[in-house]
Amino acid sequence: MAADLGELLVPYMPTIRVPRTGDRVFKSECAFSFDSPESEGGLYVCMNTFLGFGREHVERHYRKTGQSVYMHLKRHVKEKATGAAGGGAIPRRRNGKVFLDLELNRDFNGEDYEYEDEAKLVIFPDHFEIPLPNIEELPALVTIACDAVLNAPSAYKKQEPESWEEEIQVSRHARSLRQLDNGVRIPPSGWKCQKCEMRENLWLNLTDGAVLCGKWFFDGSGGNGHALEHYRETNYPLAVKLDTITPDGADIYSFEEEEAVLDPHVSEHLSHFGIDMLQMQKGTENGHHTDNKPRPRVSEWEVIQESGMKLKEVYGSGYTGIKNLGSSCYLSTVMQVLFSIPDFQRMYVGNLQRIFDYSPLDPTQDFATQMAKLGHGLLSGQYSKPPMKSELIEQVMKEEYKVLNWHQQKGISARMLKALVSRGHPEFSSNRQQDAHEFLLHMINLVERNSAGSENPSDVFRFLVEERVQCCQTRRVRYTKRVDYCIQLPAPFEAASNREELLAYEVKRKEAEENMRPPPEPVRARIPFTACLQAFTEPENVPDFWSSALQAKSAGVKTSRFASFPEYLVVQIKKFTFGVDWVPKKLDVVIDVPDFLDLNRLRATGLQAGEEELPDLMPPIVLPEDTRDNSMSSLDSPEIDEAAVMQLAEMGFPLEACRKAVYYTGNMGPEMAFNWIIAHMEEPDFAEPLTLPSMIDPGPSAGDSPTGAALLGNSPPEESIAILTSMGFPRTHSIHALKATNNNLERALDWIFTHPEEEEESDALSDMADTEPNDNAFSNANSHSDSTLSPDGDASGPRVKDGPGRYELFAFISHMGASTMSGHYVCHIKKEGRWVIYNDHKVCLSERPPKDLGYVYFYHRLSSS
Repeated sequence: MAADLGELLVPYMPTIRVPRTGDRVFKSECAFSFDSPESEGGLYVCMNTFLGFGREHVERHYRKTGQSVYMHLKRHVKEKATGAAGGGAIPRRRNGKVFLDLELNRDFNGEDYEYEDEAKLVIFPDHFEIPLPNIEELPALVTIACDAVLNAPSAYKKQEPESWEEEIQVSRHARSLRQLDNGVRIPPSGWKCQKCEMRENLWLNLTDGAVLCGKWFFDGSGGNGHALEHYRETNYPLAVKLDTITPDGADIYSFEEEEAVLDPHVSEHLSHFGIDMLQMQKGTENGHHTDNKPRPRVSEWEVIQESGMKLKEVYGSGYTGIKNLGSSCYLSTVMQVLFSIPDFQRMYVGNLQRIFDYSPLDPTQDFATQMAKLGHGLLSGQYSKPPMKSELIEQVMKEEYKVLNWHQQKGISARMLKALVSRGHPEFSSNRQQDAHEFLLHMINLVERNSAGSENPSDVFRFLVEERVQCCQTRRVRYTKRVDYCIQLPAPFEAASNREELLAYEVKRKEAEENMRPPPEPVRARIPFTACLQAFTEPENVPDFWSSALQAKSAGVKTSRFASFPEYLVVQIKKFTFGVDWVPKKLDVVIDVPDFLDLNRLRATGLQAGEEELPDLMPPIVLPEDTRDNSMSSLDSPEIDEAAVMQLAEMGFPLEACRKAVYYTGNMGPEMAFNWIIAHMEEPDFAEPLTLPSMIDPGPSAGDSPTGAALLGNSPPEESIAILTSMGFPRTHSIHALKATNNNLERALDWIFTHPEEEEESDALSDMADTEPNDNAFSNANSHSDSTLSPDGDASGPRVKDGPGRYELFAFISHMGASTMSGHYVCHIKKEGRWVIYNDHKVCLSERPPKDLGYVYFYHRLSSS
């Protein structure tokens, strides 16, 4: 038999590989679906690419690659026999050597289930099976490869940075910690250091109850180091950070061990000083990391999650939850909302088979494939099936009403998509909580980048904003337009409808703080939505406004209105500001958000009768040597840092190219100039001498001008373009940004990050601008799409789906916690005429959707009929 197996595998030996360092082995989830070894069909791992495939998708991979040998992994989950459950035991693994390092499924109740792992080689297309392990009968190379795959760590364990929480060890002092019976009781708030006035980064010594400031803590928060001094004086080893105490634990530091530690008895140690952990605000649930203080926003968590209500679970298509991977709820809520929009459903789920069939050899790295995978998982209903009647009866008999059985609402894991879309991003690639609004813009950016040549579903969010700037001295105006995807509305406290109640609360709060008493029940400012909208359209001062009418800086005022209305309107309430520790802090407000919006009165009207436009002039480019008395020859030889030029030339670049690089980056040093060279070295005139046509031959318009200003041409200043391109941004994109911000370099940088554009689109706009000069970068319609036309037939901009400004609320994302860097997100979506709450993997009908506590709101356009 051994010889037969050896001969059988001979034709496939060249395709069987042993995983090398750096190879990722996907043995926990299919690349195209959410099938796993626990699924009915198990998981097939390619023995060449180490990609995993469910039973429905392995044939596709075989046909596309010709790879025939796969390892089939199957985990059999069984309910333990009555009386076999061990108290608090985890699911028992019968064959521990098979799936080494395959993480345990937390959906299983450890006291009721056990599992058995099975592995075998499968040869396609005949599905010939070879059970594993089979050391005696398999060739040595195959045995080594199989062992390596089975013992390889999870692909995601290699991708995910190890967080400090995973490395924390139990302190050696935890079990035998001595606590002084000195009568110290810690109030729930109003703390300050006993040796200074610090109220941030405070630590409670678990031996004597001293509250002192820190200095060493790794989150960058400051202090005077009094907690550490106290340890050196007393040798009391453990301290807990006061604003991290939740029902699930707290941040604990050991001075003697010089590291963060765990204290299994922290609840007892805190109760010694009158702190009941179970009564603290809920802070860490299913991986929702928080930095909550004990009392703020007492009911926010309960209200937003609709805790205490008997919410009815819903199942089926569109009602599938997403598992929390550890502070990943910001991603879950955004993706739930996006895939409730028909355009995203059509793009990714409607084209599922085409996307899968034309996916690259590594589908885990393909954006469209992973979006289609997630969309199908959410909308198919395959992963959201109601429990069988017999299971419900059994659950009732066991009195497990509040514990979801593992067969119910398991949800799906967006781990593969998260790894892809967060790759290279300093924030989203971490395991920390993030801003859901920022992630939404990040996803819109990725959708745009990956929709070249095809339908772009994120177009439903695009709209134009008309900005009107008026020179306060001459009263002349300038109108410009910019693309946006979201309106950000401030929350003006001065407009609160309960101001008297707020003032009374503030007095009581200060009194409680001064007297070290518990604070009063919080009072939230209630702000009308109309006040937020009014603040959006209010005039604002423009700092350093350059008036082309005066040819000098002047006071300017800007107002904004809608030049077009999107199909789906995204409204963010700006609830966050920065505290003294540079951590975003949340405004504790409620907004009376309406179900229906009519924004037609905010539609832009353009230049009005009696208004006079500012001249199309730009500030003169003043070089260091340039004065009014200089001859033209001085303009032929602008000041250039020759030392930087020679430094670049020594690297082997052409001398003239080095001179241009230094000049166009404003003599900002060889590093910036080097970036310019790298960005422009493919251009045909790269090594040609530096020429400044706008200076050498300014033309009659500039020459006739009494101020010497050049006419505002089609392109922004080359110096500004060069600085942006030297930072790695495409030239056409840089021009686009400068035009949209009136050639303000700092604003252009912000615009690039917040308004990502397709390079092809920028090229098309640039080409059109070359043939039809216009100060407004968006005034030229994109002739490739009818969607650029407004209802009256006028060009309104690139890919803008204009229409009436009447909307209905259909979804909102809510945040719980003190800042965007912590807390938890849930979303509510209106489906089939009823509100549904999506709280990670749990999906239920909403009884009281907390619309007034939302963070990001989504409206869809109502038909004009």
